[in-house]
Amino acid sequence: MVEIVVAEHAGFCFGVKRAINLAEEAARERKQKTIYSLGPLIHNPQEVNRLRQKGVNPVESEDGLESGGVVIIRSHGISPKRERELLSKGVSIVDATCPFVKAVHEAVIKLSQEGYFIVLVGEKNHPEVIGTLGYLEEAGGKGVVVENRDDLKAVLHRDRVGIVAQTTQNEQFFKEVVGEVALWAREVKIINTICNATSERQEDVYKIAPEVDLMVVIGGRNSGNTKRLYEIAKSLNPRSYHVETAEELKAEWFEGVKRVGLTAGASTPNWIIEQVIGRIRELTKL
Repeated sequence: MVEIVVAEHAGFCFGVKRAINLAEEAARERKQKTIYSLGPLIHNPQEVNRLRQKGVNPVESEDGLESGGVVIIRSHGISPKRERELLSKGVSIVDATCPFVKAVHEAVIKLSQEGYFIVLVGEKNHPEVIGTLGYLEEAGGKGVVVENRDDLKAVLHRDRVGIVAQTTQNEQFFKEVVGEVALWAREVKIINTICNATSERQEDVYKIAPEVDLMVVIGGRNSGNTKRLYEIAKSLNPRSYHVETAEELKAEWFEGVKRVGLTAGASTPNWIIEQVIGRIRELTKL
């Protein structure tokens, strides 16, 4: 029988649980109204489909909104400008923005008001980053998103630099950016906005991946934090795989395997984790 080592902090984080609870509550208590989420509520297609069956309808733009409907702001948050645009459509808002994301917004405003040029370590096209940039603009600040080392060229010759991070950023890359900027900026102020849930999940992978024969990372392919867990796992154990569902597991992966490590991104529901564990047990009995 293969041993399955499940990471202590696999699956839903506080912010995602909160967003889902708020969405289910809205669908339950406001049955006479159309319930929307602006974009997928979380980055997990299977959970988004489950919520759709409960009456939570993802939309990509404000164009299709009905006046009088309810819009759930997902855990990634949105810009103040976009929130005003939503309200102008005559909808009411349920704000499910993760409190850790709100802390990034507050940090950006604070640093901007103090006169720092902002370095936001994150993915340029991620909704959390786009929303945070909206707060930077609202505060009248200037800054740049740093997704890779090349992006640091825009920070050269800046005297005063404030550094924050997308909540799900890779801690190691954040440290590298801080170290690089500190070499040539006259003054650097750092507010580490990587949330505890992200740190805990990454630390679990650093611990488990080298100690197992094979590592499975479960989560949506559109999930930034899941992608980073997989990247860390792969760097430590070449036999690492990223799957969204149990159906993606392949029997040949497990040939000669005695210990399997398993973790899941912060947007991965427990029911999918249980399905993957069950499927691994089936495949390793053959």
